[in-house]
Amino acid sequence: MTRWWWVRHGPTHEKTMVGWRDVPADLSDDNRIARLHAFLPEPAVLVSSDLIRAAATADRLEANRLRLAHERDLREFNFGAWDGLGFSDIMDREPELSRRFWETPGDVAPPDGESWHQVAARVDPVVSRLTRHHAGRDIVAVAHIGVIMTQIGRAAGLPPAQAIGHRIDPLSVTCLQHGPAGWSVERINHAP
Repeated sequence: MTRWWWVRHGPTHEKTMVGWRDVPADLSDDNRIARLHAFLPEPAVLVSSDLIRAAATADRLEANRLRLAHERDLREFNFGAWDGLGFSDIMDREPELSRRFWETPGDVAPPDGESWHQVAARVDPVVSRLTRHHAGRDIVAVAHIGVIMTQIGRAAGLPPAQAIGHRIDPLSVTCLQHGPAGWSVERINHAP
């Protein structure tokens, strides 16, 4: 059994869409980081997105975990022209497209951005490769809400419209397992 311990990076306090824009995480809550660190398995493999909010969160969790190189393909959705805009601004600019993006995700993408299927198509191969290479181990992956939701969908066999509805808080843990029978979900959005 290979277990993926998906950790959403620390909070950014942004009030706008944050995709590939490289904004830092607030990692000042030492007690919360310590609880998260203690909850996660050791030994484990540790990997993160290359965006600073995920990489810096992984730095705080490294300790005795085997740190792998950053994985660019574990980045958040590329929100394209919507990155840096508030939800209401997006709704005002493109009400039909934004409604479809959230209500019927799949092939719908923001201008110059990525759809659900495009994100899953770049994340799934990384997860499959690391699952094969580190079979039978625990893998702690520090990533982003969109990435984690695509993997919940994959593990639970959910369509994008159902997977996108999960709450994934900063510094929460979502644990997914891969074994002989395939993928399964152990827990979602656990706050240690």
